[in-house]
Amino acid sequence: MKNKKHTSHKNEQKLQDIGRKILRFMNQKTSKIYNYKQIAEGIDYKNPRQRELVIQALHRLLATQKIKETEKGKYTVNLNIEGTLTGIIDFNQSGNAYVKVDGIPDDVFVHQKNVKDALQGDKVLLVTYNFKGKKVEGSVVEVLERAKDTFVGVFQQIADKDFGFVVFDKKTMNTDMFISKNHFNGAEDGDKVIAKMREWRPGSKNPEGEIITVLGAPGEHETEIHSILAEYGLPYNFPPEVEHDADQIDRSINADEVAKRWDMRDILTFTIDPKDAKDFDDALSIQKLENGLWQIGVHIADVSHYVKPGTILDDEAYARATSVYLVDRVVPMLPEVLSNDVCSLRPHEDKFTFSAVFEMDEEAKVHKEWFGRTVIHSDRRFTYEEAQERIETKQGDLTEEILQLDKLAKIMRNERIRNGAITFDRSEVRFNLDDESNPIGVYFKVSKDSNHLIEEFMLLANKKVSEFISLNKRKEPTGNTFIYRIHDDPDPAKLKSLQEFVFSFGYKMDLANTKKVAESLNRLLSDVKGKGEENMIETLAMRSMSKAVYSTDPIGHYGLGFDYYSHFTSPIRRYPDLIAHRLLQHYLDGGKSPNKEEVEEKAKHCSAMERLAADAERDSIKYMQVKFMEQHIGEVFTGVISGVAEYGFWVEIPENGAEGMIKLRDLVDDSYSLDAKNYAIVGSRTGNTYQLGDEVKIKVVKANLIAKQLDFKIID
Repeated sequence: MKNKKHTSHKNEQKLQDIGRKILRFMNQKTSKIYNYKQIAEGIDYKNPRQRELVIQALHRLLATQKIKETEKGKYTVNLNIEGTLTGIIDFNQSGNAYVKVDGIPDDVFVHQKNVKDALQGDKVLLVTYNFKGKKVEGSVVEVLERAKDTFVGVFQQIADKDFGFVVFDKKTMNTDMFISKNHFNGAEDGDKVIAKMREWRPGSKNPEGEIITVLGAPGEHETEIHSILAEYGLPYNFPPEVEHDADQIDRSINADEVAKRWDMRDILTFTIDPKDAKDFDDALSIQKLENGLWQIGVHIADVSHYVKPGTILDDEAYARATSVYLVDRVVPMLPEVLSNDVCSLRPHEDKFTFSAVFEMDEEAKVHKEWFGRTVIHSDRRFTYEEAQERIETKQGDLTEEILQLDKLAKIMRNERIRNGAITFDRSEVRFNLDDESNPIGVYFKVSKDSNHLIEEFMLLANKKVSEFISLNKRKEPTGNTFIYRIHDDPDPAKLKSLQEFVFSFGYKMDLANTKKVAESLNRLLSDVKGKGEENMIETLAMRSMSKAVYSTDPIGHYGLGFDYYSHFTSPIRRYPDLIAHRLLQHYLDGGKSPNKEEVEEKAKHCSAMERLAADAERDSIKYMQVKFMEQHIGEVFTGVISGVAEYGFWVEIPENGAEGMIKLRDLVDDSYSLDAKNYAIVGSRTGNTYQLGDEVKIKVVKANLIAKQLDFKIID
């Protein structure tokens, strides 16, 4: 009898597992309708016994309303709001979460008591419900797919016990991880570590894990920088076999290869880059032709000549998809021998390049264009500062050529803005570091004419390559598969609330069509320059924008005002540019349009990795700002309110970009709450208001390096 019970339990387990597989399969395309054969095929259950189990599992899923039967024998995922939904979970600092579900405009709120064993970024199955008059709320039923299984935290050994816990940041994991003694792996109490989850038993409060890397003491510079990389799963070193492959690359400029290319070594060519740059992706050549036109070459490092599909070098570059620029170091996409040496367009060296060459008149109109492989010789390396000096003083070597390029770039830039490009010119924070990588000063990188010069010619190359592949001679779409950089139109609801909000400051916006919106945004950004509300309105305008991503669907780039746009000009540090190079060569060779799904999958991966890299970069800046502000605890600054939330508001110090938190519970003169519509914190008794963009006096009271947080206090 015992045995029978065991068997039925086992069967029960099996059907649950099959049910999970079915849901996973059907959730890939939630709108699709499947018959049982397609489902069995999709989860690889093909023999008669297996198919029988699939039918049983389908009946169970129907009974629990996770799927529904649209007609006899046809099934789809139950997307009713009362039913189940699938999406990606995103936690906030309070431990509550939101789930982003495709096809539903608003994220589903999940209270921390209903998150079950879900962690940041996991794919989850939700059951949802509506409370009266409130938005949709949900509970996690099951984790369908873990985003990751390694996490960064601080190890705490329990005194006199043979176990301990790894404690995480609330947003990473809202519970501690249990570590038994045989899984300490050399970690000591208080160490910052990387822990790997082994299992999370149903009903258990804590997952069990093991420590796989000891990063060092919390708060130490190397520990914290490696923690940031580990947190986002970004590799710091290259595997030895990848380094070995890179070292073996033939770097000779051989005559056979040169013969296949346009030899442009005798044309004046130079690079303009930041003063600390080591990888030079792009160079410009310029010469006056006999027909009176200017021949401008945009030459890009020919990475695809050295990095071939299917090699371990290419697999590693794809996995990374982008270089990560932290404050004190670069984590490159390609090994250094390639990024800083073989591919880099260093001065006085012959290099293989992939080029876009344009014949332009004095009005920057393109009369002729050519795309293909070339060999160049850079005659000079300029820093942005040196090129700027030539523009401003009209003195120094190659002044004439730089002034000519600057003139053309200014015409192109004005033309772009006239055609609807948005001009967000936000300055980026940079740090002066000492030999120990400690921040000793902060400055802001401001774009000047020399930056705009390079930017405009890179934009021209990116746009023209994209048009060349996407349009035929008659300017009709070809339908050719390509990897685009797309930027969707702004969210109409966000634009509407921006319009209402800026109206209270006396600014008007015309939202009649996309062109009017672009004009209004540019006018608004220009009108607020130097005003007290500049920061706030610029921030809100940025938030109304969509995020730029990679895609095979050419919907255009709203921010730049281009119908077709791709990334082509930085293959040393961006994998999508390498894909673009390969596809361009494929079409130049007369190749047929490749499989769109494959390229789309790569585009999605590159977009996701770009987001991770941006978050890691942001964290490294935050860390440095906190480190810099440690020296200023107790000092008073004038700051600007940069964000508001239910539990407090953020203040940014304009002179160094550091941002700190004012908690509502620390405001003792009144009881304050959030007025979300007006981006303000309002006192219930006094009506005292702290609004986004307001100037306030603050004192720095705490700098927490580990949490990368500053706490401020309001000074009356």
